[in-house]
Amino acid sequence: MKIAEKIISVVKSEKKILISTHINPDGDALGSALSLAAALNSIGKKTFVYCRDRVPETYRFLPGYRNVISKIQEALKGDPLLILLDCNSPERAALEKFQFRYSIVIDHHETEKDFGDIRWVDPKAAATGMMVFSLIKDIGVKITKDIAINLYTAIAADTGTFRYSNTSPEVLKAGAELVKAGAEPDFIASQLYETWDKKRFDLLISALNTLVIKEGIAIMHISREMFRRTGTKYEDTEHFSNFPRMVGSVKVSAVFKETGNGVWKASLRSKGDINVAKIAEQYEGGGHRNAAGFRIKTDLATARRMLIQAVKKLGNK
Repeated sequence: MKIAEKIISVVKSEKKILISTHINPDGDALGSALSLAAALNSIGKKTFVYCRDRVPETYRFLPGYRNVISKIQEALKGDPLLILLDCNSPERAALEKFQFRYSIVIDHHETEKDFGDIRWVDPKAAATGMMVFSLIKDIGVKITKDIAINLYTAIAADTGTFRYSNTSPEVLKAGAELVKAGAEPDFIASQLYETWDKKRFDLLISALNTLVIKEGIAIMHISREMFRRTGTKYEDTEHFSNFPRMVGSVKVSAVFKETGNGVWKASLRSKGDINVAKIAEQYEGGGHRNAAGFRIKTDLATARRMLIQAVKKLGNK
């Protein structure tokens, strides 16, 4: 029996379903969760969409975003089925303190954990949104305009709006079908890339002023003081790590963001065959070949040095 068929069989037997995704949610996480919730609601299921962190302003155009909850107690009543999207460990979703009767994982990251009674993890999938798109169709739910907007956003977010190497013929076919169902590419692209606050530009300028490029590795950082001075939040840094990658000589770009006293979150991006997920794994992080991240507790100079050494070691293999 195919994985999707197993998932459909379990889902159809459940009345209450908790859909959760990772902390610091992005477009793929939110678009996938909201579209799956809408699809399951249409066949009579009671769904909750949980994320520990609030929906970033960038994604508050997504239909149903107000339904995302950040407190889980009410959703846990009745012992719901858990569907974990766009990550495959409860820690990534801030769920490690809870026990679930039955759980399903739907994810496309290279780094895997062993959580989940049913695990559908496909690193070859361009986005979790592609997997949810397929699942919704297999369930037999009609893709409404709202579902189309959410799914198109999910897929666009993880393919760089159909620019990255994971943009396959299947991805473009899915995009076309979603546009036909009501997703508007110009509107979604505008919401994703053309609605920044001035303070977010100020933060980007501050980050770019820290940029150092050495041997094809670009590194910049954002301190807590920079967040305070510009009046911005962690969520405002999305896409920042893509900017240094625009430099032709840069093969790997990294942004270190200070999240606590001596704690830095590294967001990595790469070109070609450089698998930054392998670097992230060394520090208990994860991600994709060309986009990954990890947390490290050390001083910034040491973090930079460790990253440069890891990239060089990876390149010599």
